[in-house]
Amino acid sequence: MIGVGVEAAKPLLLSSTPKENKIPKDSFYLAYIIYFILGAGFLLPWNAFITAVDYFTYLYPDASVDRVFAVVYMLVCLVILLLIIAFAHKSSAYARINAGLSLFVISLLTVPVLDLVYVKGRTGLYSGYYVTIAAVALSGIADALVQGGVIGSAGELPERYMQATCAGTAASGVLVSVMRVITKAMYPQDAHGLRSSANLYFGVSIIFMAICLVCYNVAGKLPVIQYYNDLKMQAVNEERVEKSILGGSAWRSTVWEVVGRVKWFGFGIFLIYLVTLSIFPGYITEDVHSQILKDWYSIILISGYNVFDLVGKSLPAIYLLENAKIAIAATVGRLLFYPLFLGCLHGPKFFRTEIPVSILTCLLGLTNGYFTAVLMILAPKSVPLQHAETAGIVIVLFLIIGLAVGSIVSWFWVI
Repeated sequence: MIGVGVEAAKPLLLSSTPKENKIPKDSFYLAYIIYFILGAGFLLPWNAFITAVDYFTYLYPDASVDRVFAVVYMLVCLVILLLIIAFAHKSSAYARINAGLSLFVISLLTVPVLDLVYVKGRTGLYSGYYVTIAAVALSGIADALVQGGVIGSAGELPERYMQATCAGTAASGVLVSVMRVITKAMYPQDAHGLRSSANLYFGVSIIFMAICLVCYNVAGKLPVIQYYNDLKMQAVNEERVEKSILGGSAWRSTVWEVVGRVKWFGFGIFLIYLVTLSIFPGYITEDVHSQILKDWYSIILISGYNVFDLVGKSLPAIYLLENAKIAIAATVGRLLFYPLFLGCLHGPKFFRTEIPVSILTCLLGLTNGYFTAVLMILAPKSVPLQHAETAGIVIVLFLIIGLAVGSIVSWFWVI
């Protein structure tokens, strides 16, 4: 794994660095908070869809809802990310993020509107199921636009903003899990209760998307963000001058150079999400059962995973592992989760009880969160500033490939 450390990075085309002036203060940590909110925003729709799985399973009992949602969402997101990377130099992150947040609102509105005008709590109306899948696909498109743009722009900023974004992604899972616990306790466990709780998830998500739209457009006006945008533009302009002197170079060549710099970071991210999504949520919601906790079991496990994912993504604010080789080796070590979780299905009797499954689920979330944040922070710093956004988008691509492959593997590995 040669060249994975940030200390090995050298400018792709420039030998000079942008002139630095006094860095404006992030007053009231407003920029940090905004990136935290944006991180929560681009995963909240996915968490809303997957946490309302009991509602969709009730409506469409013959469908493997959570696994179908995962495959559709991730594959669509993957295709759109590839297009973004290919044409990123012809579009702006500002336009992509605003378009994506708007598409999130449309996709989320589909579920309550469909329930109001057509489904009305009735089961077996599979035309409604296909419309819901279309909404999931639309949300996947929005995710690629927003996540690629936000991670890319955070990569151009100091490390704490990427950490904020990663922590926000985990916070969205915690928020939805808390809503799920509250609604399950508050609403009756019947068709009416399921409809009410699902509409609450999607209603909150829609409101949150509107907040994200406002926050993102405010962020660009903050002095600290403008400062780093100016640094980027200075680096971009210097690169254009050097390209004109050297005869220019194609965008495709630049992308491949960036990929070469971040490939091992991407490999680690890919492994993290291959392991995680092949186990969570499909294994948690369908393959393990509790006679004591009954249908609360999957809710508790999902909540435990989300809380520890948040803890893991918050830890780099206290201690950041800067040795990329160790971080990537740890992602390979997470392959041990496969035999451990398999033991929870077919191993000794004690291993198949609630306590070992709960501990392993929390460890899955903790390691997922911490090593995701570490690699996300380190990767954009391994390239020059003017290519940090591209590096961030490429890392998201590796992440989505891991999610897509993991969602497919989830169908097979426990058989």
